[in-house]
Amino acid sequence: MLLQQLLNGISLGFIYILIAVGLTMVYGVLKLLHFAHGVIYMIGAFTAMIGITYLHLPFLAAIVFAMVISAIAGMAVERFAYRPLRGAHPITTLISGIGVGIFLENLFQIVFTSDTQAFPETGIEVSVVNLTQSISLTNTKLYIIAAGIVGLGLLYAFLKFTKMGLAIQATAQDTRAASLMGVNVNRVISVTFVIGSALAAAAGVLVAWNFNSLFPSMGAIPGLKAFCVVVLGGLGSIPGTIIGGLILGVVESLSDGFMTGMVIDKDAIAFIILIVILLFKPSGLFGKNVDKV
Repeated sequence: MLLQQLLNGISLGFIYILIAVGLTMVYGVLKLLHFAHGVIYMIGAFTAMIGITYLHLPFLAAIVFAMVISAIAGMAVERFAYRPLRGAHPITTLISGIGVGIFLENLFQIVFTSDTQAFPETGIEVSVVNLTQSISLTNTKLYIIAAGIVGLGLLYAFLKFTKMGLAIQATAQDTRAASLMGVNVNRVISVTFVIGSALAAAAGVLVAWNFNSLFPSMGAIPGLKAFCVVVLGGLGSIPGTIIGGLILGVVESLSDGFMTGMVIDKDAIAFIILIVILLFKPSGLFGKNVDKV
């Protein structure tokens, strides 16, 4: 029972990681809390649904299609909601992001209604894979784990071995110094939003497929939980985000398996962890304390 819940938690944790990595990268580069990120997650799920239903794309092609469209949407959010306010008070920028998120969510409610819809048939049958006599996982959860590992591996290779990846790291360390060294900061920020949005879209498609449902407000709670993961791991720390996502996924899974009937809902676990972290270690597990001068 324990090992079963741990594996379920790891699968759930990779979903949180795929969403939260984008938030971490955006904060690392812009020091901005991107609260419209959950909507990008939702856009990915609906775009894949459109690709499969109306464009008759295979499932993998639909995921790529969703990642591309969501990346464009994320870049547009940065260009029109955040860039004109760069240098403004952080609260102003935060409100702008929240406003864009509300606008896009309501736009999708107008187009697709607010009802829950079934995810279209992908041609991939859902089956149970028996790892041992007592431990099993559905193939959808195994695909989620595999997608998370592949996505993180590609992200690591991009950040470490490409010129743009190094430029993103330099901008995250010191934006002004990177600009003086010839780094195109606007391009770096756009690429950061593109990568984060694409990963969130992949998570949205996998969740919609796994639970066979999607709706315009589906990104609200996962987006907030991803924020909790970022705070837990440490703002701006990708390794911290990975550890934080796995911790949250495992804790939620264990609470779902062993705390059945408890008053506390499993969705509240993330926010309880957030409160505890803010009270006792505001910098997160891997964050750095910065002394104010």
